[in-house]
Amino acid sequence: MPIQAKAHHMSFPVSDLARARRFYEDVLGLETIPRPDLGIGGVWYGAGACEVHIIEVPDGYAMSPLPEKPIPIDRHAAFSVADFDETKAHLESHGLEVVASPNSGQMWVQDPDGHIIELIVQP
Repeated sequence: MPIQAKAHHMSFPVSDLARARRFYEDVLGLETIPRPDLGIGGVWYGAGACEVHIIEVPDGYAMSPLPEKPIPIDRHAAFSVADFDETKAHLESHGLEVVASPNSGQMWVQDPDGHIIELIVQP
C-alpha cells in the first residue's frame, strides 16, 4: 500500500467554532472550501495541496489533553510561510505567544484550543 506523496487533510477538534474560525481565517489567513453536511459543526479550509478540517466538539466529548505552551517537540501541524520576521510580527500583533527558532526558520503558536501550529520558512 504505497502512500501518495501528499497529505490529504489534517483535523482539529475545537470547543468554540466561531473562535476557531477567527484564528484560522483572520490570523492564519486560510480560506474556506466546500464541506458536506456531516451532521456536526465544522468548517474546511484549503491549505495548498492539503486541507484543514475544523470539527466542533459535540457535547459530552472529552478532547485529549494539550500542552499549556507551544512546545515544538509535541504533536503539531506545520504550514509554510514566506517571511519569518513578518509572520512572527503578525502573530504577536494578535497577542499570540510565539516560540521562535530564527536560525531554523521555524516558529510555533497555539490555536485557541491549544493545538500547536508551526510556521516555517522553507530553505
